[in-house]
Amino acid sequence: MGRSIPVRVILPKSWYTSRNARFPVLYMLHGGDDDYTSWTRETDVEALAEGADVLIVMPDAGRAGYYSDWYVGKPRWETFHTTELVRLLEKEYRASTSRAVVGLSMGGFGALAYTARHRGLFKYAAAMSSYVDLNDPAARFSLFLGSSREGIDIRDVWGDPEKNFGNWQSHNPAAMPGAFRGTRVHLSSGDGTPGTFDMNRRLDIMLTGAVAETALPRSIEKFARSLRRAGVDATTHIYEPGTHSWPYWERELHRIWPTVMNALG
Repeated sequence: MGRSIPVRVILPKSWYTSRNARFPVLYMLHGGDDDYTSWTRETDVEALAEGADVLIVMPDAGRAGYYSDWYVGKPRWETFHTTELVRLLEKEYRASTSRAVVGLSMGGFGALAYTARHRGLFKYAAAMSSYVDLNDPAARFSLFLGSSREGIDIRDVWGDPEKNFGNWQSHNPAAMPGAFRGTRVHLSSGDGTPGTFDMNRRLDIMLTGAVAETALPRSIEKFARSLRRAGVDATTHIYEPGTHSWPYWERELHRIWPTVMNALG
């Protein structure tokens, strides 16, 4: 990366007393327009972690980093997260090789892309409210819109969608379902309908969250079917109502938490 990148880590209580023990790792990846503080700022993950004998690792990934080594050379988020950070955690924090990853929105895409591109790295991967197919017109529109809002040309990330089609596909979860074999995958999203969690939010924010979520269920279900055909243990949870917002993601985190912990052993 050529610079220091912040990573928030929640240590298990026994980390201080079991000096020779190694601990499973849960990576939690943040969404776009956000940072490494988001999971602890917006959810009660610290309370959940009280009863978990695992390292919970929340790395920064840039507001629009897309969890990739960029086509133009830098930044190299993927190398930092999947190579440098993994080694650092094993060396300095006694991390074991048992890993799971949970991400939302852009971070959900990161969880899926990292799982497919680094087979065996994770035992469990969950993507909440994430685009799963870079060829989907709605996903393309969201990517171009989101990157331009941050002053980024999405072609800097993966190259031109047509001229560099192969590079786009090599980062596209939907294009490589077989790469998920051996990892349990969970996909979730709302249907875009505002619910009780949205009642006290500003109207413009609520509508943006509703629109962002509406296109996801169809693509997620299609991807899940392709995963199952490839022999992958894949589950889905499409909930109604549900928008692209933190209260629904926190609820989903609670829903999958026991499964994540079981997967980590």
